[in-house]
Amino acid sequence: MLFRARSGTFLTFALAGLLTGVWVARMPALAGKFGTTEGEIGIVVLVWGLGAIAAMQALRGVMARAGSRAVLRAALPLTALSYVAVALAPTYGMLLAAVALFGMTFGITDIAMNAQGSVVEQAYRRPIMSGMHAGWCVGAMSGGLFGVATAAAGFGFTETVLAAALLALPAGLALGRSYLPDPVAPAASGTGRRARRMPPAVYLIGVLGFIAFMTEGSIADWSGLLLHDEMGATEAVAAVGYPVFELAMLLGRLVGDRVRTRVGTRRLLTGAGLGTAAGMTVVVLAPSPAVAIGGFFVTGLLVCTVVPTTISLAGTAAPDRPAAAVAQVGAMGYGGLLLGPVVVGFLSDATSLRVGVATVVVLALLIAAGARFVPLRTSTDVAAAPEAAPGSGDAGDTRPEPVAA
Repeated sequence: MLFRARSGTFLTFALAGLLTGVWVARMPALAGKFGTTEGEIGIVVLVWGLGAIAAMQALRGVMARAGSRAVLRAALPLTALSYVAVALAPTYGMLLAAVALFGMTFGITDIAMNAQGSVVEQAYRRPIMSGMHAGWCVGAMSGGLFGVATAAAGFGFTETVLAAALLALPAGLALGRSYLPDPVAPAASGTGRRARRMPPAVYLIGVLGFIAFMTEGSIADWSGLLLHDEMGATEAVAAVGYPVFELAMLLGRLVGDRVRTRVGTRRLLTGAGLGTAAGMTVVVLAPSPAVAIGGFFVTGLLVCTVVPTTISLAGTAAPDRPAAAVAQVGAMGYGGLLLGPVVVGFLSDATSLRVGVATVVVLALLIAAGARFVPLRTSTDVAAAPEAAPGSGDAGDTRPEPVAA
C-alpha cells in the first residue's frame, strides 16, 4: 500500500517534470510558430507563472478542506487537458489565455503532489521528499530529450505538445488510484480569520523556499548566457551548463533523504547553503567554461535538497492544515522562481553578468543563515543531536521505527 503510494507520487512528479521539460525544450518552436520576439516569449512565461501563483493562493482553502488526494486526482488530468489547449492555440492572444489556464492547473497539481508527498512521507515516518523531487528531475530530463527527438524528426510545437498531452492524460487518470487519503486533521483552535491564518513558521519556511527557488531559477535562465557571453564558450558548450546542473540535482536528490536522516534537517540546510555559495563562487570567478560547468555541477549537487526539505517542513508546520501550508510555501517558492531571473537580469544590465549571477552566492548564504531558525516538529527529522541545547529543536525529535513498505 505504502510502496504503491510512494511509486505513484514519484511518477506524478516525473509526469509534471516531463510536461515542463517538453515545454522548455520546444520554446524556440513556439516562437517560430507565432513569430514572436524574445519579449513576447517572456510574457508567455510570466503569464504561466502568475497563473500558477494565483491558483496556489486562491485554492489554499480548498486544499485544506478537500485534501491532496482529491485535488490531485482532478488537477493532474486537467493539467493535461490545458496542455492540449496550449498546443492547439491558433493565435498569440489565445495562446496567452491557454497558458494562463495551464499555469493555474499546473500550479494546483504542483502543490497537491507536494502535499501528497508529505502525506506519504509522514506515513513512512522518515524523509523521502528529496526522492520524490528526484522524480521531477527524471521527468524534466526525459521531457527535454523528447523535445530534442521530436525536433530532430521535424515535428513542430503543436504536434510535440499535443503528443505529450495525450500521453499525460491517461497516465494522470491511472495514477489517481495510488494516492493516500490525507490524515484526519486535529481541530483547529480559534475561529474566523484567526483560524485561517497560517502559523508564522509556515512563512519562515516559505521564505527559505522563495530563496531556493530564486537560486534555481537564476541558474536555469542565465547559465547559458554566462558561459557564452562572459566566458566565450560556443553555443554547444554553453548549452551544457544547465543539463549538467540538472543531472547533479538528480544525483543529489537520490541521496538527499539519507543525508538528511544522518545529519538532521538544520545541518543539511546549512551545508547546502554554504556548499551552494562555494559552488557559485567557483562559477562567478571561473577562468574558463570548463571550470564554470564544474561549479554548476557542485551547485546542483547541493542546492537540490533545499526545496524538498522546505516542502517537507511545511507539511508538518501546520498540523491542522498541512495541505494548505504546503500550498502557501509553494506559492512563495514560485514567486522566487519568477523574481530571481529578473533580479539577475537587472543587475547584469547595470554592472555585468558575472556580478548579476553572483547574487546567487548571497542567496545561498541566506539559506545557510536561515537554517538555524527552521522549526522541527516532525518525526521525519530522525538525526538526533544529543548535544543540542534545550529548546534548540533537535534534541526533542522522536524516532519511531519506519513503517514497512
